[in-house]
Amino acid sequence: MKKEISNRKILGIAGLGWMFDAMDVGMLSFIITALQADWGLTGKEMGWIGSMNSIGMAVGALIFGLMADRIGRKHVFMITLLLFSIGSGLSAFTSSLTIFLILRFFIGMGLGGELPVASTLVSESVPKEKRGRVVVLLESFWAFGWLLAAVISYFVIPKYGWQAALLISVLPAFYAIYLRLHLPDSPKFLKVEKEKKLTVKESMQAVWTKENRKQTATLWVLWFCVVFSYYGMFLWLPSVMVSQGFSMIKSFEYVLIMTLAQLPGYAVAAYLIEKAGRKFVLVLFLVGTAGSAFMFGLADSTAMLLTAGILLSFFNLGAWGALYAYTPEQYSTKVRGTGAGMAAAVGRVGGILGPLLVPYLTAQNVSIPSIFTIFCIAVLIGAAVVLFFGKETKNTEII
Repeated sequence: MKKEISNRKILGIAGLGWMFDAMDVGMLSFIITALQADWGLTGKEMGWIGSMNSIGMAVGALIFGLMADRIGRKHVFMITLLLFSIGSGLSAFTSSLTIFLILRFFIGMGLGGELPVASTLVSESVPKEKRGRVVVLLESFWAFGWLLAAVISYFVIPKYGWQAALLISVLPAFYAIYLRLHLPDSPKFLKVEKEKKLTVKESMQAVWTKENRKQTATLWVLWFCVVFSYYGMFLWLPSVMVSQGFSMIKSFEYVLIMTLAQLPGYAVAAYLIEKAGRKFVLVLFLVGTAGSAFMFGLADSTAMLLTAGILLSFFNLGAWGALYAYTPEQYSTKVRGTGAGMAAAVGRVGGILGPLLVPYLTAQNVSIPSIFTIFCIAVLIGAAVVLFFGKETKNTEII
């Protein structure tokens, strides 16, 4: 019984940090729409806000992944929480796009570092027969963060402005202080902590040794495809809906409904991941994501737009859950933080390109259906790579 409580405790503590991450990313999509109205931003300038966030996430995933293998998962988790929380609070006081972009870079560093480190911490802290399910449940906190973001954006931004919404996101900084007292570090990291640590160069080379290179190549392609499509589509959902003639408030309502669909997506993925395996869940949910993206791009009515958005949320976030469960299982403890962080960093390059692609293509008069077809193809490439080259890690002991 004590072990079960411990599992729930680690999930709850890490999950709340994960939720705050999602709240920040979720609010950004609504804040970009509000900033367009306030600052008269062009489509390309809006795209750069999302992409600067992803540049920071790429740098943060790499740096903090490497740090996690040296100073521990817990300390890096706390540093990243504080970084993005304080950065979000400061960005509420700027009226300059340049300063806003600089702060988004540091916020992105915190976000990008926190996610792979938190999933690694949880993955190393629970028994193998529950590991996949617990990490998918950790990822489900993302949906609650997006719901929180949608509620704050719906009630706060129209009435009090985007600055008030950003100030609310400072709350995680106080939570980081609580974490210092109550979060245990990974037992697997504590076991190897006293051993001689690899240098940064050795760690980065280790993920490309003969033992790891196939898994690394698979993860890098998979992460790139998933992140490219996710940020390309989801950061632009409110703006696409406004461009289709919906008011800002109406677009917030619809995105809130779509976000609710993430919860059953996580639940189904969490159930299947220990029954059918990681590869099955990843392929199934990625193919579902591709079909939904294609449908969303073709939507020409409110009902079809809403249905496609709900399916997109269901499948895409279920795939994310499986991705975070799958990634840390590919490496040994000594390089797990580095391997997961480097894969996430490569993925964030996709997160830089995705949000920029939409405004640049629309400026060239490329249609929304054509743009969403590009995302659809990217997701299918990710599904094919994991199907043919991925290693199944269901119920295996991580060392």
